[in-house]
Amino acid sequence: MFDELVAVRRDFHIHPELGFHEKRTSRIVAEKLTTLGLEVQTGVAKTGVVGLMGGDRPGPTILLRFDMDALPVTEESDHEYISTTPGVMHACGHDGHTSMGLALAKMLAPYQDQMEGTLKFVFQPAEEGLGGAFAMIADGVLDNPKPDAALAMHLWTPEPYGSTRVVEGPIMSSSSVFTLTVEGRGGHGAAPHMSTDPILAAAHIVTALHSIVSRNVDPQDSVVVSIGQFDAGTTFNVIPERAVLKGTVRSYNNKLHRKIYRRILEMAHHMAISFNCKTTMETVVIVAPVVNAPGPTAVVRDAINKVMGEGHISPKRTMASEDMGYMLEEIPGCYFFVGAGNDELGFTYPHHHPKFNFDERAMVNGVAIMAEAAASYVLKNGVQL
Repeated sequence: MFDELVAVRRDFHIHPELGFHEKRTSRIVAEKLTTLGLEVQTGVAKTGVVGLMGGDRPGPTILLRFDMDALPVTEESDHEYISTTPGVMHACGHDGHTSMGLALAKMLAPYQDQMEGTLKFVFQPAEEGLGGAFAMIADGVLDNPKPDAALAMHLWTPEPYGSTRVVEGPIMSSSSVFTLTVEGRGGHGAAPHMSTDPILAAAHIVTALHSIVSRNVDPQDSVVVSIGQFDAGTTFNVIPERAVLKGTVRSYNNKLHRKIYRRILEMAHHMAISFNCKTTMETVVIVAPVVNAPGPTAVVRDAINKVMGEGHISPKRTMASEDMGYMLEEIPGCYFFVGAGNDELGFTYPHHHPKFNFDERAMVNGVAIMAEAAASYVLKNGVQL
């Protein structure tokens, strides 16, 4: 199925669509699933698609999730299947995930009559920070039938082709955004003593915040505090009224996450006061940590060993985030990574980079692992793929 996997993936790559706008993608997905004989529901969370396979014989319901959205990134690659949508590209591998989901459905469809239970194929919109998983949950994706377990995967270029990552417990961090607004008193750049400079106060706040992890967190825990945006002023000789800082906190532990926010607010408040300024903070929680349950994780490990042999599993975690965590808060499951990097072929750019690409052979590994894991739940009596 490799040629078909590549052809479908590259078609999606040429025609990327942003979150909640995946109309062409979802139409193709729905058409292919319908042709395979699945019971298909469209318009879930606007552009999501759900397909049910099996279900005639009693057994567990297993949710298989694949994300579809692209990113607001202008592609800078020179391969023949470059994005034709200005300012939009598949810079994270979701084109591959969607192709893999369709290939998996095609691979398992001939076994529907032998399935004891149901496979629930979920093609999710808007994973990239727009709340697609949460929207699908609100639209009933975890009902009728309710899944007993969930499986999801991600092509991952930091891991080389031929390897995988899976670990019990947290595998991806929670992610949240904070905004600090530092207010002072504006004035002329030639007379700073007559002003209260919010830029100076904000600069010291940035430096102070980067001490939070090293002096407030157990070295054995994993936390990230990063400032990614600093907005202030309109010209070179005017001290502005305010400065705005935006950043992110990442962790695997919600209690620790709250502690970090308390320290951010405390440090920013007191630092601003020391410069005769004041500060306010707003926070937005984007996603929950992705936490793998013991049972499904054991199933995925066993599937990887059967498909790829022993010695191809890395126990690494990542501080990247994924909204699959919301689904795994409701049902036990396993989220794993399929190595897709290749230094020799030049697939070295990180996810979300304008030149991002991956070793397409990794899609075969992902489909095979997911098929083996899914089959272990719903195909019994010695049936083998």
